[in-house]
Amino acid sequence: MPVPWEALIPIGLVTVMFGTAGTLIKTSKQAQNQGKPVRYHVDAWDEMMMDRDQRLTGHKRGQRSDPVPPEGFETSSVWATEPRR
Repeated sequence: MPVPWEALIPIGLVTVMFGTAGTLIKTSKQAQNQGKPVRYHVDAWDEMMMDRDQRLTGHKRGQRSDPVPPEGFETSSVWATEPRR
């Protein structure tokens, strides 16, 4: 059975376009996460730690090695914004 050679050009183009799109999406997501890989399966603990990192550094993927928190960190708790019952 002969191979239809004219079908290889569209197959190649589709393969290259899917590869390019996937690479660009991965690069975009990694750039949004300060060069770190994307987080999957984020649970409640990870959400709390990302909120804390957001308040400490200004970015949810940022971390600090300085043991002294920035000014106003004591009053930027999530608990202060929730209504009391």
